Amino acid sequence: MTRTVVLAAAISLALAACSGKESTPVSETAAPAAAPAPATANVLLSASPLPFQAPQFDKIQDSDFVPAFDEGMKQHLAEVRKIADNTEAPTFDNTFVPLEKSGETLKRVALTFFGVVQADTNDARQKIQEEVAPKLAAHQDEINLDPKLFARIKTIYDARDTLNLDAEQKRLVDRTYDQFVRAGAQLSDADKATLRKLNVEETTLSTQFHTKLVAATAAAAVVVDDKARLDGLSDSDIAAAAEAAKGKKLDGKFVLPLQNTTQQPVLASLKNRDLRAEVLKASETRTEKGDGNDTRQTVQRLAQLRAQKAKLLGFDSYAAYSLGDQMARTPDAALKLLTDTVPAATAKARGEVAEMQKVIDAQNGGFKLAASDWDFYAEQVRKAKYDLDESQIKPYFELDNVLQNGVFFAANQLYGLTFKERKDIPVYNPDVRVFEVFDKDGSSLALFYTDYYKRDSKSGGAWMGNFVDQDGLSGTKPVVYNVANFTKPAAGQPALLSFDDVTTMFHEFGHALHGMFSNTKYPSIGGTSTSRDFVEFPSQFNEHWATDPKVFANYAKHYQSGEAMPQALVDKIQKAKTFNQGYATTEYLAAALLDLAWHTQPADAPLQDVDKFEADALKKFKVDLAEVPPRYRTSYFDHIWGGGYSAGYYAYFWSEVLDDDAFEWFKENGGLTRANGDTFRAKILSRGNTVDLATLYRDFRGKDPSVEPLLENRGLK
Repeated sequence: MTRTVVLAAAISLALAACSGKESTPVSETAAPAAAPAPATANVLLSASPLPFQAPQFDKIQDSDFVPAFDEGMKQHLAEVRKIADNTEAPTFDNTFVPLEKSGETLKRVALTFFGVVQADTNDARQKIQEEVAPKLAAHQDEINLDPKLFARIKTIYDARDTLNLDAEQKRLVDRTYDQFVRAGAQLSDADKATLRKLNVEETTLSTQFHTKLVAATAAAAVVVDDKARLDGLSDSDIAAAAEAAKGKKLDGKFVLPLQNTTQQPVLASLKNRDLRAEVLKASETRTEKGDGNDTRQTVQRLAQLRAQKAKLLGFDSYAAYSLGDQMARTPDAALKLLTDTVPAATAKARGEVAEMQKVIDAQNGGFKLAASDWDFYAEQVRKAKYDLDESQIKPYFELDNVLQNGVFFAANQLYGLTFKERKDIPVYNPDVRVFEVFDKDGSSLALFYTDYYKRDSKSGGAWMGNFVDQDGLSGTKPVVYNVANFTKPAAGQPALLSFDDVTTMFHEFGHALHGMFSNTKYPSIGGTSTSRDFVEFPSQFNEHWATDPKVFANYAKHYQSGEAMPQALVDKIQKAKTFNQGYATTEYLAAALLDLAWHTQPADAPLQDVDKFEADALKKFKVDLAEVPPRYRTSYFDHIWGGGYSAGYYAYFWSEVLDDDAFEWFKENGGLTRANGDTFRAKILSRGNTVDLATLYRDFRGKDPSVEPLLENRGLK
């Protein structure tokens, strides 16, 4: 996913309609000559002298952030006040251009802080986040609800067809006006006051939810005393568990950390059924222990106040409000896509249950398949049906080889990109690596940071974000990062990935390409600043190259011998492509439908009992399979409570329709070629939100997308 929309949409991206930079472009390969800042200076208050204006992580102190946020907000309000108070008649150049350039300092601070606090938090950073979140919400309302500023915007909007604006300028006017209206610019003063209170409370609660979840996930890691209970795990996995225990000062024991989702990777290998059940229970109940990290009361109030906010803005539900500027447009459209798929998905899942139950019965197991058994017996079915198991695959997927000879290689073949590691760029954690990205003509295009290993200081999941945005007004180029939560190997051991991990790397790099290739004049409509149900399209599309024969052969090599994966094993992976898709689709649908259930409540709905509401919703949508829990249960669903995907988790499925359909175009036109890559870059990846997104896709594809490729790829036809 992209943190550009996920992470604190009401906070770090509250600047979306009025952010930008006025700074002088920086050389991409060498820092400009400049007088060194005093040792005590807050380096966040001026543009970084590093290549691409990369953050000076070697000089930034946690104590710098709050004063930098305060100064950034002060500067931003002064800049916006100057625009609003301008006595000249409103024009595009004296209103929209300075709005795009405003907030340079605040945006720099926000992108740096929120990027780091998600990937490498600590007590000080969490307290900073809790302090600045409501300030930022109030700050953004101060701008969005300014009547003089909105009057200037509306004047230009009303005359936009007579002002000789080019297409990108007109799109900016349309988007900015719509964002101000949706933010409450047309409300009465009394309703604006109410909205301000709701926004501050929502931001505060979202921040609290995320902080609780990070702490609860770390605390819920399963501690194992007896190594024998880990039977089934590889030596490297056991070594990693021992290393994780040492990190918690539990020498001699083993720790199985939790990942973001309900299902945990170790469940595929652990032979001890009781331990499997213990791991899944720890995952499902991590934030439901009645302690300080229990999120259920936070969820109750967030759902209620979002519904109240939507009503205030003239919508029947928060989902109706949220989807109004998405490709789906309405909750009904999103629900139809999901619910139309439920029968095929659940039928396939039930068939998968039956197959696994046969294995259990043949082994005289004497028990009925439970959710915690699924991955363990799915592996056995996969081995029986396809003679394939995860332990055969992992030795061919060493992390750095996948990155260099898979992810980067595909980008070179499609777009002509090359990559050079930079050891001279400071990072926020020793696990982080930095690469300079060179375009097809050899010019510097971007900086790319990778941060792949799980740690307790990191939020769960995987995401992309920017430390610096592409900006056609100031000339700045993108500084992009990918973050994931792969198991860190013990010292001296290789980092071996599952194929799901490999797919995650390709996925997040698809987001990175979307950010790197941005080529727009106005930053608020550049890069990944698109609707949620479009932004996952480039990332999911990029997953296809993980299995492209030419790309796969280049990176799927044994970490010890360097030998390519045997063709017989490659064929098995291809044959097993749609294996377990009943489960994968149903767990996703359950989570997406839960999201919409929470966010389609009316404003007068009472506070809901979280557990009962969840159970009732799953039953209503016919995705209440005991063996297939939702990918995220309500109480740890960070996408919708702590991030920007509220009423928008359906977006992954909507975008998958686009990505599978787009890949059909590639297959029809010769597959992995530079010509095809250049077309995709020119028509999709570089355009940001400068064109209506449905039109943008049609201009690329020549027609509207079809759902058929998705159903075929998931084996649901």
